Amino acid sequence: MASINDEKNYLDVQVGTFEFSFNKKYRFIALSNDIVLGIFFLVGSVFFLFEPLKTAGAVLFIIGSAQLLARPILKIFHAIYFTRRNRS
Repeated sequence: MASINDEKNYLDVQVGTFEFSFNKKYRFIALSNDIVLGIFFLVGSVFFLFEPLKTAGAVLFIIGSAQLLARPILKIFHAIYFTRRNRS
């Protein structure tokens, strides 16, 4: 049977002998990344309106795309860790 413990900084989900812990402090990091990502795409879109700035716009789109790829990977690495609980 699964149980969920919601504390101030962590959300622990226990399933059998395994426990998944989510660290809530990384929510701020993820939201900050989303804001920067939006700025890159917005500025890149404006740059595409002007011929001399198209290369810079393409570079911003590439950086924004890399952030889109890194976003879920970083969330997994920073927010989840697995522990095996001893049966007591």
